Amino acid sequence: MGTCFKKKWLLFFILLKFSFAYSQNPIGLPNIISYYRSDYNGGLQNRGIVQDKNGIIYFANSEGLLSFDGTYWKLNPLPNKTIIRSIALGENGKIYAGGQNEMGYFLPDKDGNLAFTSLKDLLPEKITSFKDIWDIVSFDDKMFFRSQNNIFQFDGKSVTAYQPVSQWQFLGACNNQLIAQDAKRGLFQFSNGEWAPLTINKSLPQDLAVTGLLYLGKDSTLITTLKKGLFLLAHETVSRFKFKDTNPFLDQQIMCARMIDDGHIAIGTHMGGLYIIDKHGRVLQNFTRKEGLQNNTVLSLFLDKDRNLWMGLDDGIDFNSYNSAIKHIYPEKLNEGAGYSSIVFDHTLYVGTSNWLYQLPVDGNTDLSNINGAFKTVPGTKASAWGLFKVNDNLLLAHHEGAFQIKNKKAYPISTRFGYWNFTPYDKVLPSSTIVAGGYNGLDLIRYNNNAFTQDRLINFNESSRFVIVQNHTAWVAHTYKGIYKIDLSLPNQPNTKLYSHKNGLPSDLRNRLFHIRNRMVVATEKGIYEYNARTDSFDPSAYFEPIFKNKTLCYLKEDTGGNIWFIEEKKLGVVDFSGHTPRLIYFPELNGKLVSDFENIYPLNDENIFVGAEKGFYHINYKKYKSNKSQVRVLLRQVKASGDIDSVLNGGYHITTFNNQVKKLRIKQNTLHFEYSSPSFQKQSNIEYSCLLKNFDHEWSAWSRRTERDYTNLTEGTYTFQIKARSNLGDESELTSYTFIILPPWYRSTWAYGTYGILFIVFNYLFYKWLKRKFVRQKQKYEEEQKRLKYLHQLEMEKSEKEIIALKNEKLESEILGKNSELASVAMHLLQKSELLGKIREELVHLRKSSDDMPSEELKKMIRILNQESKMDKEWDQFAEYFDNTHSDFLKAVKEAHPALSAHELKLCAYLRMNLSSKEIAQLMNISVRGVEISRYRLRKKLQVPTEINLGNYFSEMSSLKKDPVG
Repeated sequence: MGTCFKKKWLLFFILLKFSFAYSQNPIGLPNIISYYRSDYNGGLQNRGIVQDKNGIIYFANSEGLLSFDGTYWKLNPLPNKTIIRSIALGENGKIYAGGQNEMGYFLPDKDGNLAFTSLKDLLPEKITSFKDIWDIVSFDDKMFFRSQNNIFQFDGKSVTAYQPVSQWQFLGACNNQLIAQDAKRGLFQFSNGEWAPLTINKSLPQDLAVTGLLYLGKDSTLITTLKKGLFLLAHETVSRFKFKDTNPFLDQQIMCARMIDDGHIAIGTHMGGLYIIDKHGRVLQNFTRKEGLQNNTVLSLFLDKDRNLWMGLDDGIDFNSYNSAIKHIYPEKLNEGAGYSSIVFDHTLYVGTSNWLYQLPVDGNTDLSNINGAFKTVPGTKASAWGLFKVNDNLLLAHHEGAFQIKNKKAYPISTRFGYWNFTPYDKVLPSSTIVAGGYNGLDLIRYNNNAFTQDRLINFNESSRFVIVQNHTAWVAHTYKGIYKIDLSLPNQPNTKLYSHKNGLPSDLRNRLFHIRNRMVVATEKGIYEYNARTDSFDPSAYFEPIFKNKTLCYLKEDTGGNIWFIEEKKLGVVDFSGHTPRLIYFPELNGKLVSDFENIYPLNDENIFVGAEKGFYHINYKKYKSNKSQVRVLLRQVKASGDIDSVLNGGYHITTFNNQVKKLRIKQNTLHFEYSSPSFQKQSNIEYSCLLKNFDHEWSAWSRRTERDYTNLTEGTYTFQIKARSNLGDESELTSYTFIILPPWYRSTWAYGTYGILFIVFNYLFYKWLKRKFVRQKQKYEEEQKRLKYLHQLEMEKSEKEIIALKNEKLESEILGKNSELASVAMHLLQKSELLGKIREELVHLRKSSDDMPSEELKKMIRILNQESKMDKEWDQFAEYFDNTHSDFLKAVKEAHPALSAHELKLCAYLRMNLSSKEIAQLMNISVRGVEISRYRLRKKLQVPTEINLGNYFSEMSSLKKDPVG
């Protein structure tokens, strides 16, 4: 019995401690994202966290330097592959890291890849090795590294070592002081190149292991220790830090601490999770595995630029959106039921889940998610609490078990006939004496009298009535899969009921829901907002809401006090904000897929308290903070990879500035490019969309998308610029990030190839020119020769023609000569005949004179004398000779000139031979015998010295031709 009693008491204290720990947390918990080793592919422990100017987060991981940009994790191990125990951000973007027997810094190279530079070579000669580097601190433009046996100071050029009295246990900077702890001598301050002990060491407890120094202001410093809790150093006096309630660190090991703001401190413990306290000693929150941590050992803490809290755990990394305007509310810890309804009534927050109706008193907090306390169940409300309605200044609960009035934090049944969905006043003037209640099996009327609700009677309508609107004694009921019912309530027992379906203007019979928005009865459909048209007794697309919602599939609408319209579109929460000049649609991607389906609920109390039902509990949105909590949207190009015959990373994504655009030149075989990009907006990562453009390839920007990578294949040669931009769900856009690269043409189309082609072209043209010139010369020569030949041929032709002409002329002349010769021959024959005739006449006269005596002799003599006159004959010969020379081109003159010794008789013979007369004809003309002609010819040949083989006629013919053509 004693053992059982002790166990019960132990269990009681455990539950009491659990209840205490839970009750001190606000009801609204920030979203916690857990990153497991399987996510970042690194080691277990993460002992240090920093953030660079570009927003990238770095972790001192067991397997190397781990980086995260919101989308991509990258691991860069140390050269010796040892554990990184500490990291710090230095000047010029250097990330200093310390491991086992290694220290140095990572720095991006020109291609954006992290490269490690070791400082071991700068160590003093007497120090050959060292153990782990546990702390790295940037102070006074110098970097300090702590191992147990040395503190190393690196001034950018050299390393100086400082040895402890026993062992260095801690190194940190606070309030412009560099503080170190020696295991035996306590705290030391670095000044003027020396370590001097602090005067407060005497007031510090023994065996004190400092883990952090935080400046609280007004010369106050908070000292966190491993096992001794918290101490306050003020005015050179050390005292224990006082808590308002129980000190949670009496049995806790404090591993790390970080100031969140001027009044709040985050403390990481071993096995105790994360604590948030204020400087007045109030414990505000305790995050453990129950609140979503992976494990309860927090080795390192870091507050990023957006005031989000990062936790390096003993196994994994957790992200706490501490500054988020969206909080998660879990009314029940053991059974996190779906959130169906919520309302603030009579200084109490009521939330209805699938299991109970819960209540929590509210104080004067403007943001109700910051209320500390635990929800309590409302007795008698076990099961689904579908709806909470304020009617006639009373709170009514539509419940699975019936209709209830919530009064004095208790539930009083009104009707338990069946389950109820909603309550709607029948009268416009409040308080309404009649309430229309929509339930599982139709409509009820509830009477209100003397601040009491009683069931009146059922209306003869038996369809499930989740969505009800009452107007002018008419009830409109939306059915999930039938359409819209119109019910005349003036005759409840026999109501006039009409069903409106797709035949009456609705786009479909399914998923039609009724809401009262902007003093209008509207129907949320699968294709936008519809309104009832009394003139046509049908439903038409809403002219007022269509420009806002268009054809969106809406399943819930709610108007807040500021006139904004909250809506749910297929598990996506959004709001139409009317605070500006034009309505603006704002979505909340953080909640996509987390809202309860088919039983959506939004309760907009005010702009700082929007309650949304979720699959597990509720989400609280401080809309005012959400809109004002803007952070600069940035986009980083995290990797550029070229693939083809060889894959290569062109850009590693790390840069000292936002982006250092190095123009890369790629071979044509590396014309497939892969781009990865991200935005270091860790809290709003789900809100970021990207659009990109590849200049010289894309014609327009891509559609906004959450994709964080883009591929381009088979790019042709040319210069390209990849541009990427990001935007948040509030419409804020980042600046452009660009990356320019050049794809070189194939070698045969490269610059040097074209240069070679140019040279070859010039050489070819030169050779071609020379060849053409030689060819031209040859052709010219050939042409000239051809011209000469042609000229020669032409000349020959001319000569031939001339010869032919001459021949023709000669023929003509010959013909003429022959004619002349014939004439001459005729003349000669005539002369010959005449001579013969005269000779005969003379002979006859002589004979007559001799034989006749009758005739007078004188007369005869006279006649004989006349006939014998040779002068006359010579004159006839002279006439013949002149006529002959005219015919034969002065042949006789030429013969005389050539042979002046020739006699007249011989010239006659020459003339007759030139005339080609026969010897007989010549004999007759010369009045000699043929024999005498032959003898005369022989004598002439001899005189002329003409060889015997040459015919004299031919000789005289040639002689006549030479006379005509001396050249020939």
